[in-house]
Amino acid sequence: MKKTLDELEKQIREALKEDNIIVDSITYQKNSGNYNVLAVVLDKVGGIDLDNICYATNKINPIVDNYDFTDESYILDVMSKERGNDNE
Repeated sequence: MKKTLDELEKQIREALKEDNIIVDSITYQKNSGNYNVLAVVLDKVGGIDLDNICYATNKINPIVDNYDFTDESYILDVMSKERGNDNE
């Protein structure tokens, strides 16, 4: 990778900070198949909904495009942090 995911994560954290959206993790997984995945997992105090994910994706996408961390093609997957089941 041309640049590190740590630096990319810092840029994304800064962009989402004013919206109180938390970057839980960023991973890049190389698959032997047809695609690679850049996964950004987000959270928010009180939970994060689909509207927040869409909003965050619109802020994250240009940051990732401009960051240019790899020459490989990949899919950007922005998702919410998984919550535990309260019934367990």
